[in-house]
Amino acid sequence: MITLSRRVIAACALAAALTACGSSTEPAARPPAPAPSPAAPSAPPTLAAGPAGGVPVFEHGPRDAGKTVALTFDADMTADQGPRAAAGERFDHPGLIETLKNLKVPATVFMTGRWAEEYPEQARAIGRDPLFEVANHSYSHYAFTADCYGLPTVPEERMRADVERAYQVFRAVGVPEPMPYFRFPGGCYDRRALKALTPAGVTAVQWDVVGGDAFATDPDAVARQVLDGVRPGSVVVLHCTRSAAPTTEEAVRTVVPELRRQGYRFVKVSELIGTANGRG
Repeated sequence: MITLSRRVIAACALAAALTACGSSTEPAARPPAPAPSPAAPSAPPTLAAGPAGGVPVFEHGPRDAGKTVALTFDADMTADQGPRAAAGERFDHPGLIETLKNLKVPATVFMTGRWAEEYPEQARAIGRDPLFEVANHSYSHYAFTADCYGLPTVPEERMRADVERAYQVFRAVGVPEPMPYFRFPGGCYDRRALKALTPAGVTAVQWDVVGGDAFATDPDAVARQVLDGVRPGSVVVLHCTRSAAPTTEEAVRTVVPELRRQGYRFVKVSELIGTANGRG
């Protein structure tokens, strides 16, 4: 009887254990799936070099891809103009930048490295504002060809270094992602200059609409020139320099609402290049 009782007790204990182990039909909890890694930002669109090699040149976007237009502003300051800035001449134009922000107009600002050195806080603020993109206008604002509006000339062997020095300045003052776009000082270039800049990996950006604001005194004339020239995909060249282009801000106040009334959408140069590449 004692042996039988022990067997019964053991059997009951085993049954209880089995019941306890199998009492839940819920699957074991799984660890949460790891969050997906954020996608790496895509590289800014550029153009491929032509069959003859050399830096590719972009003048305007497609004419049949909608009514888009890019306003671009050259922030010019030549390397030897430091004494003029020290004497009070203003090569910046914060009022123009504020107007673009108030009007919510995206734009591409082509800075010289010397300008960014003179106005580092402004360069950094423009570069960190998602409304704008910063592109390269050389370090020195010296011409890359002879006979270019009286500008001093950078030697061929120094052309690439001049462009790369500007990028170094942008990084030093806190511009986070300067674009791989370059505008020749004065818009002057030749095949020799295009070849010299090939290792820099940039796309040269010109324009198809000249704003005519350099040294202009009549903002209405500047506005008319822009409005008469704009077509779908246009790149407009203006300036972000108070001393050399004092009427630009007022002209922009006329141009922007009128182009919007005509159905145009303002974009950065990168969007036009992306559209030209079939990436837009």
